[in-house]
Amino acid sequence: GLKKRYKAVIKTLRLLSENPKHPSLQTHPYYSIVGPNGEKVFEAYAEQRTPAAYRVFFYYGPHKGEITIFAITPHP
Repeated sequence: GLKKRYKAVIKTLRLLSENPKHPSLQTHPYYSIVGPNGEKVFEAYAEQRTPAAYRVFFYYGPHKGEITIFAITPHP
């Protein structure tokens, strides 16, 4: 249920903060949108093999060593 999804998103945010390229995140560019200043947006998986699995969209910046969470949403 919702508690399981919440835990999955929290784990994903922790992994993103440690290593945005962690293999379990399956991070890849998401070409349908860009950040507010034209930044390349990436998609990371919070859940897999789940209907409407949650995804975390983010971009790098605004400062070096930072990422900005753009959206957390069920897979479109």
